[in-house]
Amino acid sequence: MKGGITIVRKYQTEVAGRPLIVEVGQVAKQANGAAVVRYGDTVVLVTATATKGPREGIDFFPLTVDYEEKQYAIGKIPGGFIKREGRATENATLTSRLIDRPIRPLFPKGYRNDIHVVATVLSVDKNNPPDVTAIIGASVALNVSNIPFEEPVAAVIVGMVDNQLVINPTIEQTLNSDVHITVAGTRDAIMMVEGSANEIPEDQVLEAIFFAHEEIKRICDFQQPIIDENQPVKSEVIVPEVDEEMENKVREYAAPILEQAVKNPDKKSREAHMDSSKEEILAYFSEIYPDKGKEMDALLDKIMKEIVRNMILDDGDRVDGRALDEIRKISCEVGYLPRPHGSAIFTRGQTQVLSVTTLGSISEEQNLDGLGIATSKRYIHHYNFPPYSVGEVKPMRGPGRREIGHGALAERALLAVLPSESEFPYTIRIVSEVLESNGSSSMGSVCGSTLSLMHAGVPIKRPVSGIAMGLVKAEDKFAILSDIQGIEDALGDMDFKLAGTENGVTAIQMDIKITGVNREIVQAALIKARSGRMFIMQKMLEAINQPNKELSPYAPRLTRMQIPVDKIREVIGPGGKIIHKIVDETGCKIDIEDDGTLFIIANDETAAAKAQAIIESIIAEVEVGKTYLGTVKRIMDFGAFVEIIPGAFGSQGKEGLVHISQLDLDRVEKVTDVVNIGDKIEVKVTEIDRQGRVNLSRKAVLREQA
Repeated sequence: MKGGITIVRKYQTEVAGRPLIVEVGQVAKQANGAAVVRYGDTVVLVTATATKGPREGIDFFPLTVDYEEKQYAIGKIPGGFIKREGRATENATLTSRLIDRPIRPLFPKGYRNDIHVVATVLSVDKNNPPDVTAIIGASVALNVSNIPFEEPVAAVIVGMVDNQLVINPTIEQTLNSDVHITVAGTRDAIMMVEGSANEIPEDQVLEAIFFAHEEIKRICDFQQPIIDENQPVKSEVIVPEVDEEMENKVREYAAPILEQAVKNPDKKSREAHMDSSKEEILAYFSEIYPDKGKEMDALLDKIMKEIVRNMILDDGDRVDGRALDEIRKISCEVGYLPRPHGSAIFTRGQTQVLSVTTLGSISEEQNLDGLGIATSKRYIHHYNFPPYSVGEVKPMRGPGRREIGHGALAERALLAVLPSESEFPYTIRIVSEVLESNGSSSMGSVCGSTLSLMHAGVPIKRPVSGIAMGLVKAEDKFAILSDIQGIEDALGDMDFKLAGTENGVTAIQMDIKITGVNREIVQAALIKARSGRMFIMQKMLEAINQPNKELSPYAPRLTRMQIPVDKIREVIGPGGKIIHKIVDETGCKIDIEDDGTLFIIANDETAAAKAQAIIESIIAEVEVGKTYLGTVKRIMDFGAFVEIIPGAFGSQGKEGLVHISQLDLDRVEKVTDVVNIGDKIEVKVTEIDRQGRVNLSRKAVLREQA
C-alpha cells in the first residue's frame, strides 16, 4: 500500500494455450505472503503464514498445508441441513498432500518455525486444474514472503491423447487420455510425481515426466521476476550449533556401537538393539555432558543416518543384509476369511496386508461432493494403518491424511484393470488392513487387493503388483534400492512407488526429501522397479493365477434387464407402490436407472427369477399373431373381455375383446353358452387398432388345433 492506495502487481503468461495470471499485493496482506493465481476462469488464493520464532523442543519441520474447496466456486450450495462446507473432502485432503510434498524439501534444513499454507479455491473452470494452480500459488506466496524458501517450484498435469503428450489436458482430453500424472519440480530437478496410467510402458512414463518438466522450467522462469520485484528480506534461520568437540568424542565412541546395532534383518530386534545402544551411549556421556540430552539425541540420529547411508553407497550393504535390488521374502494366501466375498493376505518381509473385497449393487457406489469432474465412483479402496502394525500404542481416530493418500494410490493402481460396469455391474469396495508394517504397506495393499479381487471372482484384465523404490544420494554418487523397508525410507532421499501389470504402469508416486532428482535417477528407478514388480507378481500368481469363475456364495447375484423408458413408471407404480410390493414379495433389491437399465439384486437365484418374471409381466406388450392363455374378466352381449397379461401387485393388466363371432367355430347365440367369468381360454391376437384396442379370437386357435 502506498499513500493509502493498494498497489496490485499482475504478471501473465500462458500454460497449454490458456492464460495464467499471478496477482500480488491486493488481498490477504496480513499473511506473510499471498498470491492470487488465475488460470482461465479457475482462481485460487494461496497464503503463507509463519510464526515469529521456532517451536521449542521438536525435531521436525512443522509445515501444515490446507486446500479449501468452496462450493460457490462451481456455483453450488452445499448439501445437507447446515448448508456449509464441513470437513475436507477426500480430494481436498489429497490435494493438500500434493502441495505439501514438492515444497517441503525447499525449506532450510533445521528450520523449526510453524508454517501454514492455505490454498482457497475461489472459482473453478473445470478445463483448468485448480490443484496445480495451487502449487504455483504456494510457490509465489512463499517466495514473495519473508519466509525462507529456496527457489520457485511449479507443477503441471501431463496427459497422453492418441499417443501425443499434452500439458494440463482439458476435460475432453482427460476422458480420452491414457496418462494422468501430476509432476512438480524446480528449474533443475523433479520434486514430486503422482498419477495413473493405462498400462503404459516405463519408457513412455519417463518421457511424460520430463515432457512435463520442460513446461515446469518455463513456469519457474516466469516466477523469477515476480520474486525479484516483490521479495522482502528473508527472516533469519536459527539452527542450534553443535559443539564440535562433543560431536567428535561422541562419534568416536558411538559409531562402532550403532553400526553393530543397525545390522539386523529383523525390525523389532534391530529397534530394540538400537534403543539399548543409544541408552548405553547416553549413559556413558551423561556425566561428561549432563545438560546435553536433546543435542545428544539429535547427534546420535545424525550418526545413525550417516552409517546407514555410507553402508549403502560405499559397500552396497543394507541393514538387513540384502543386495540393493533384492526383494524380501514373499508369501501370499487367498480365501483367508470365510464369509467376505473375497480376501487375501500379502506378506513381504515384515509388511503384511489383509485385503478384503465386498461386492454390492450399482446403487451403492460412492457419491462425490467436490469440485472435480467425477460425481460418483463404483470402485472404492480404503486403507487402514492401525498403531499395532508398528508396535505402537495410540488412540485410533478416523483415517488421517496418510491413510487417505495410500488408499487413493492403491485405488488408482487397480482402476486400469477393472471390468467395465456393463461387463461386471457391481460396486466394488476393498479394505486393506495393514497388520504389520516395515515399509511400503501401500504397495502391499496393491498386491493384496489384486489377489483379493481374483479370489472374489472379479474379472480383472490382468494382475497388478507394486513396489517401493528408494534412493541414497551424495553429491554425484547415488544408489537405487528395491523394496525399501521403514528405516531406508526414513533415512533415504526418495520414496518412489510404482504399480502396474506386465504390460506397463498403472500408478506412480514419487516423493523427494532432497532438492530434486534428474532424468538419470528416475530412469534407473523405473527400470529396477519393473524388475522388482515382475518378481513380486510371479510370487502372487503362485497363489492364484486368474480370477475365480464363480462368485462367493455370499455375494449378491445381479440380474440385468433393459426395460423401455416409458415402462419405468409402470414398474415403480404410484408412490413406489408396485416396486415396493415386488421387493417385499421376493426379498430382492431392485435398482432402476434413467435409461431403463434395471438390476435385480438377490442372494437367492429363485427369488431373482421370480422378481424378473413379475417385472416382465408388467412391461410385456401384446403381440399380434401370438396366442395367450387368458382369463375371462367381463361378459357383454357382443363378446367377452379376456385378460391375456395379468397385472401384478395392482398394476393394470392387458386385456382384449373376443367378439361373439370369434368365440367358436360354430355360430354362437349367447356368450355365456361358451364362456363365463373366470374361465381360462386360449386366444389369438388378431389386431391392435389405432386406439390401442386389442381384438382376440378363440375361433382362430380352434382352427389351428383342428
